[in-house]
Amino acid sequence: MQRRHFCLALASMALLVSSPAPAAQTFPDKPVTLIVPFPPGGPTDALARRLAEGLKTQLGQTVVVENRPGAGGNIGAEYVAHAKPDGYTIMFGTSGPLAINVSLYKKQQYDPQKSFAPIIRIGHLPNILVVHPSVPAHNMQELIAYAKQNPDKLSYASSGNGASSHLAGILFNKMAGTQILHVPYKGTGPALNDLLGGQVSMSFTDILTALPHVQAGTLRAIGLASAERSQALPDLPTLSEQGLTGYDVSVFFGIVAPRGTPDNVVNTLNHAFIAALNDPSVKDTLRKQGIVEADDKTPQGLASFIDAQVPKWRSIIQEAHVALD
Repeated sequence: MQRRHFCLALASMALLVSSPAPAAQTFPDKPVTLIVPFPPGGPTDALARRLAEGLKTQLGQTVVVENRPGAGGNIGAEYVAHAKPDGYTIMFGTSGPLAINVSLYKKQQYDPQKSFAPIIRIGHLPNILVVHPSVPAHNMQELIAYAKQNPDKLSYASSGNGASSHLAGILFNKMAGTQILHVPYKGTGPALNDLLGGQVSMSFTDILTALPHVQAGTLRAIGLASAERSQALPDLPTLSEQGLTGYDVSVFFGIVAPRGTPDNVVNTLNHAFIAALNDPSVKDTLRKQGIVEADDKTPQGLASFIDAQVPKWRSIIQEAHVALD
């Protein structure tokens, strides 16, 4: 009898040891918070909220979108980097916090390559080079020729020092051999307003923002600042096609969790995001916003992409001696 009880006890212990932890079995059993490190109302916030709706359906739990803006996305990114690594706090990141800021800011409390567990790369938003109609150039070669012949006449607007639209101009000047003046603004809206008014000559902005003005003729499109053409303007060649080989300053979107998040939780979130992205209404939203979906949506795909983006932007930032506190 005692031997039988002993064997039953051993069997019970074996089951306890071999069984996965309850948290792993039940994830998610409470709401998930999706941090957006930018203010509400912009295209990044709108996309995050649309994906959160789809994620809620897939996970069977509420997905709360929380905006934590500031320092080019660093405040929200630092919050997620130091959150509990259980999958309940994740971030909708962009090129800034996931690739650029680590080389741009002197003081930063996280590392995009070491502080996060990558979940999925959503895709990228192509940027476009547009000029005011008064600029006598209709393609990139004409623009470069005019800039070199008139070194003091052209300027480009950005949404702020260190923004991707600023760095896009630095890279353009470097590759084209031009010295077009940078004029920083506090946001895309003010930059666009002055461009439309002719106070600045050109800008590298996202295609969603520029498209209505290109169609109305109030801005002229010179070329796509991305690796491939856009469905929104299929006849417009990229700057790479026009001679700046390899020029690509698209803004990418990726989802990350704190480093140390269990693999099974990362995989659950990855599969849920993929299912949400496959929803026809979500695909329609992406199309309308001009976003190109990523080909590789695996966690490893995002990790590799970040590993390639960080040194790319570091080289541009260091060569231009750009630094922010």
